[in-house]
Amino acid sequence: MFRPNILALDLEGTLISNAASQIPRPGLNEFLIQCYEIFPRIVMYTTVSESRFRPIAELLVDEGLAPDWFAQIEYVRWKGTTKDLAWIPGSTVQQCLLVDDFEGYVHPGQHSQWVRIGCFEHPYEPADQGLARALLELRQRRVEPPVNSRPIPS
Repeated sequence: MFRPNILALDLEGTLISNAASQIPRPGLNEFLIQCYEIFPRIVMYTTVSESRFRPIAELLVDEGLAPDWFAQIEYVRWKGTTKDLAWIPGSTVQQCLLVDDFEGYVHPGQHSQWVRIGCFEHPYEPADQGLARALLELRQRRVEPPVNSRPIPS
């Protein structure tokens, strides 16, 4: 059985509160580091425009809340009302997993590729375990051991 090797990440409500307040979810840096070790390719799949996303990513990196590579993460350009994994260039739907807090963005017929995560919203709980739980599911859905041939950037 083929298992996904491309990870698509949502931003608002998943990795951070929202694009306005930009409160990072507890465990964000460790989650991203672990995902980098597990998945050969990670992309940002968000409703936030790329021109708005890049400064947010850079700020998270500058504040030590995300690894350096996060500022240059591949950004998926898309249109429509759902996050169709077929929009990820050079991939098939079956190769991808989407971590997102909002079921409404999951494209019809792609629920098996969705990793549900509870929405990170007010009150922002410092003990939130959403990313840790998502990471456990991501590990279970990968076929290779969590070892990546790419060097881990500082």
